[in-house]
Amino acid sequence: MSFARIAVAGLAVFTLGAAPVRPDSAERTVQAIIQSPAFKSAVATLEREHDRTVADIITLTEIPAPPFKEAAKGKAYMAMLKAEGLSDVEMDAEGNVMGLRRGTGPAGGPVVVLAAHQDTVFPEGTPVKVRREGTRLFAPGVGDDTRSLAVLLAYIRALDAAKIRTRSDILFVGDVGEEGPGDLRGMRYLFGKGKYKDRIKAFFSMDGSEAARVTFGAVGSRRYRVAFHGPGGHSYGAFGIVNPMAAMGRAIDQLYAVKVPARPRTTYAASVVGGGVSVNSIPADVWLEVDMRSESRDELAKLDTRFQEILKEAADHENAARDTRLGKVTVTPKLIGERPTGATSEDALIVRTTAAAARAAGYTPELGASSTDSNIPISLGIPAVTIGSGGRGGRAHSLDEWIDVARPESVRGMSVGLAALLAMAGS
Repeated sequence: MSFARIAVAGLAVFTLGAAPVRPDSAERTVQAIIQSPAFKSAVATLEREHDRTVADIITLTEIPAPPFKEAAKGKAYMAMLKAEGLSDVEMDAEGNVMGLRRGTGPAGGPVVVLAAHQDTVFPEGTPVKVRREGTRLFAPGVGDDTRSLAVLLAYIRALDAAKIRTRSDILFVGDVGEEGPGDLRGMRYLFGKGKYKDRIKAFFSMDGSEAARVTFGAVGSRRYRVAFHGPGGHSYGAFGIVNPMAAMGRAIDQLYAVKVPARPRTTYAASVVGGGVSVNSIPADVWLEVDMRSESRDELAKLDTRFQEILKEAADHENAARDTRLGKVTVTPKLIGERPTGATSEDALIVRTTAAAARAAGYTPELGASSTDSNIPISLGIPAVTIGSGGRGGRAHSLDEWIDVARPESVRGMSVGLAALLAMAGS
């Protein structure tokens, strides 16, 4: 496709023509965007307003957003979107907060979505006060994914300051339920019941910091909470009866004997356990949570099947090994999370464009797969990638999570997402 920048009524309008896509069209489109005075003006705004972006990061990080309890952060973010002048700002029934930046096309036309998630992995009560050491900010959730929420606000300011208009509408979204038990509930609602569900032509999830990363693959997952039940009894007086904890231990041991392929990457983890009442009691009830993931739908299904077999074998083994006169051990697995697998084609325009934007900023694109908000649109056949918000960070999902907000690297990284967004919203 050819790219042209056309000045209309003092606004820079980015638009892509209807010519067939050629192999180098993404590179040429991105180069035309980043070399334009309007884009340079937008990046200058990102640099000039960087301290404000950092302040937004701190403000939003210090509003707790544990799983299923994102409402306070959502209300604050909705006010920020309104303050930036977006239209149709709202919180939907699931808790997603969004606002529309109208393009030059007809109302009700195609929409490009840029989303970052509100929720963190940390439970209610976790201290979220930001600590600053030089250019580093430390706090749970500061990088995953609060920085991205602030970058979305920075993009809106930059586009407005540069008077850039896109042909397609851009929907900025602060979504809920991306982490763990949330099971992508925000994205499931946005694409299943949301009012824009039939208009979304391209989707960007902004998650984490790495600007070189282009996540085009959706790592699928299945998560179980497995209940092991037995008769229970006194550790001395009832010694010899079946013990559900022994069955659980055997199940974990056998799970970790399963060989899975390195490619397509497939993993499993016994991650949370609980149960029992006292040190001198054989437990009646214990439970285990397990996470299984794969880039391949077939490999994930194979692993799941083997896991179900392991659970039955573990119960059968315990019931054969010990006394069942008071009852047998039973095992009940409950599916508590499932994410679809899939991939946006590496040849898709959104992938090539985002990779081109990374190269233009001096990065070597790193294409890969992960489990992100993009899983849902990818599973529906909607072009989608997950990108980083810029800068550096580390220790995600830990209490000492950090990001580096040094201005030059932050702005360079932020320019990648902005260029890719403009390329996709221009058509």
